[in-house]
Amino acid sequence: MKRLARLPGDERGVVALEFVLVFPFVMTVVFGIVDTSLLLCDKAVITNASREAARAGIVVRVPQLSSTDITNVALSYAQGNLVTGGTATTPTVAVDQSAGTAPGDPLKVTVSYTYSGLVLGAAFSSLTGPVTISAVTVMNYE
Repeated sequence: MKRLARLPGDERGVVALEFVLVFPFVMTVVFGIVDTSLLLCDKAVITNASREAARAGIVVRVPQLSSTDITNVALSYAQGNLVTGGTATTPTVAVDQSAGTAPGDPLKVTVSYTYSGLVLGAAFSSLTGPVTISAVTVMNYE
């Protein structure tokens, strides 16, 4: 007897099964990339907020900016640019003028932010705790 060739219709369910098996892994990788990208974006914003506040604080002005004014510069920059995903977490700002405010003295601005994540980051944050991002900028008074 003659053997019949296999018809392509015999393997219809294989593609659906492979899709069901691979799809969760692909989505995990995609959402992991999205969360990591948002974390890196927020790190850049925190770094820039720290730098902007330090720069505003060291520039020659009469009168000089107070530590509250420097803090407000960092907060306004961060709150306008952070990607929070609907969670309202305010960064904390610490201004260190302990060395003085004369020309050549250092000004240290530290900005910290708690990133809780959106998709996978939120799931991991519930297990391991939130990720704290911080940036420190030190500039000398002009």
